[in-house]
Amino acid sequence: MSAFYRHVSVSTVAILAASVLADPTTVFAQEQDAVGSPDGAEIVVTAQRRAEASRDVPISVTSISNAQLETANINQLSDTTKVTPGLRFDSQGSAVQPTIRGVGTAITTSGGGPNVGIYTDGFFQANTYVSDFQLMKVSSIQVLKGPQGTLFGRNTTGGAILVTTADPSTETGAEFRVRYGRFDTLNSQAYATFGITDQIAMDVEGVYSYSNGFQANILDGDDHVGLRRSWSVRTGIKADLSEDVSVLVRYTHSQVNDPTSQLVNAFVDKDGHAGFFDKLSSAGKAIYGHNSSAGLPLVYYYAPEGSYATAPGQIALNTPVSFKAKSDAIQGTVKADLGFADLVSYSQYRQDKTPYYGDLDATALPFFQINVPVTDKSYSQEFLLTSKPGARLQWTAGANYFQIRDTWDVNASFGGAPFGDFGGSSSLTKSYAAFADLTYEVTDRIFVTAGARYSHDVVTDAYFKTNFTTTQYEGPNGEMISAAGVPPETEIPVDDLKNDSVTPRFVLRFKPTQESSAYVSYTRGYKAGILNVGGLSQQPVRPEKINAYEVGYKYDDHRLAIDLAGYYYDYKDLQVSSYQNGAAQIRNAASSEIYGLEAQLRYKLSDAFNISGGAAWTHARYKSFTNAPYYTYCDPAAGAADPLFCASGAGTLTQTTTDASGLHMQRAPEFTFNLGASYGLEVAKGKLLLSGNLYFSSDFYFDPAEQFRQGAYEVLSLRAEWTDPNDRFSIALFGDNVTGKRYQTQVLFNTLGIGSVWNSPATYGVQFGAKF
Repeated sequence: MSAFYRHVSVSTVAILAASVLADPTTVFAQEQDAVGSPDGAEIVVTAQRRAEASRDVPISVTSISNAQLETANINQLSDTTKVTPGLRFDSQGSAVQPTIRGVGTAITTSGGGPNVGIYTDGFFQANTYVSDFQLMKVSSIQVLKGPQGTLFGRNTTGGAILVTTADPSTETGAEFRVRYGRFDTLNSQAYATFGITDQIAMDVEGVYSYSNGFQANILDGDDHVGLRRSWSVRTGIKADLSEDVSVLVRYTHSQVNDPTSQLVNAFVDKDGHAGFFDKLSSAGKAIYGHNSSAGLPLVYYYAPEGSYATAPGQIALNTPVSFKAKSDAIQGTVKADLGFADLVSYSQYRQDKTPYYGDLDATALPFFQINVPVTDKSYSQEFLLTSKPGARLQWTAGANYFQIRDTWDVNASFGGAPFGDFGGSSSLTKSYAAFADLTYEVTDRIFVTAGARYSHDVVTDAYFKTNFTTTQYEGPNGEMISAAGVPPETEIPVDDLKNDSVTPRFVLRFKPTQESSAYVSYTRGYKAGILNVGGLSQQPVRPEKINAYEVGYKYDDHRLAIDLAGYYYDYKDLQVSSYQNGAAQIRNAASSEIYGLEAQLRYKLSDAFNISGGAAWTHARYKSFTNAPYYTYCDPAAGAADPLFCASGAGTLTQTTTDASGLHMQRAPEFTFNLGASYGLEVAKGKLLLSGNLYFSSDFYFDPAEQFRQGAYEVLSLRAEWTDPNDRFSIALFGDNVTGKRYQTQVLFNTLGIGSVWNSPATYGVQFGAKF
């Protein structure tokens, strides 16, 4: 806790305290829908693929209701970080990648996949380039912590995020809201539902967002370089075919034009911790005239001043820099009451096109620019069978099929020349799985759970393309194969990769009272093996495996709710990436160890006043990682056989390796904390709600070698909303990051330069809403 008090400013705490005492309503204020109700009703979650009281579920879950989303100013899925202890939403370029309790990934390559599964209404979203989406008609969000391999499958070694939206209703209704804030930021959203017949309902929703952005180009003074637009439309038809069978079909189309993730500036090594001269010879240091990189921007060493920017919100880059996404999804959900059990069928077809342009050297020097059009086509089918409540034996069983074709075309520009072909890669991933999870009530106080999932994963029809700079590539056993005589844009086939895995789950739960529950659990997680086609390699990358042990205690009497958990993870064969000249180099870290403690609390002081919060302490270290990637300047005094030899000339960056054993795992702060409070009162016969939420993160590293550090920071959100006596119209004033804290949201490390992307400064605005 000392780190928290040391880094959170007195003014920040004072503002939060004032917001509470003056009548706040917080992000954790009132539970409703799938996670409770405003009057303190029971919090219900679906973490075990069936509806259950949260206190009876032996999994660490953070439940966020629709009301909490409103009061916390949560508009994007990534905003859930500030109300969820132990969760981070980081990015690698435009790929958004959640991390839970230190388990995440920084891999961006064809077939790479996440470590935290994101599910919307039961449908898996595989493409990390569209993982951070604007929330639509959301009922609740649940963040499941720890491996979820038995019930949710492959690539959930860190956990799962479940987003639940509203179904169409035959009861006609509509709502609309529009927000306007700093930087000409406009967010508008409209939703309507109605009955076509007594058994058929339809809904439609549209979202539009616009902002000038907070970034400015120091080269030409353009302060609209961060201009972004996005829109989406979603519609569904639900038909009750009988009392026992219903069908829901949905179609969603969305488009995003948001360059924020590509607007990098030069990373500054403030204290010399990056060690860019530490591995150089004395003669090499003498040529550079430095023994330490402290205070230096970590880009091309001889880049003249004015060709790069370092201040938050400033850039100096070659255009174009952009990210666009275009997605179409068709989903079908069939629910049937079979008498002895409930059956649900989930069918989805999805296509995502996510091209981006990036200037990888983080300067205005015309070294190297890249354009990567990524196209994903995925299909999934799952059948889920769950027992009826009431029996001593409760069970869930299912079968799942998933496939994705992930194709990356790469174009590049050198020295300001027009973009041309620069290789590419593709893979087809197929996954087959069957699973079952059973809970038996031994007595009215003791429950035993056992489950397992069998997965068969295949990566097939994979290849990478050579480019005009390719002199060699990596063979199936790690040997280097000469590319002499191989024309550019030649497809090099890669052998199929097959993995089989069994991920079991065992839980013992004790229920001392009706309001409380304690449990001890063992679960195994599994991230499928991948092919390093983006790194010009035929050598496969082994699967990740994680064994997780957890003890927990939950209490909820509808007034006070407490969740406590302690956990230990044994994590092997981590898939870790580095980037050299725009290509992803992926390797397995030998092993790591994670353990920690978490606590969450909600307390209803009165009908009007609620407080809530959470804290997570995470100890995440690499146990053995002797070949971790390490970035440095090349050594002008080194010979050609030396890995630090300046093959591209003095002043350029190069990559070598270091022993990261014992170092912090990347993107894993040791301490995260959130505190919220809410209060409601009558004003002008309507209801005034005021809320405040404080989020704190201790320092952490973006990379496994502890070169690129982000210091501790806090974010404070405030909101005041008045609703008319008829609960139809509302107006709200809001502020995010009101103290103006600036921190890096990602650090892009590459042998062309080290770039930083920064968070937004303080924002504020007004929101109008109406319901009919």
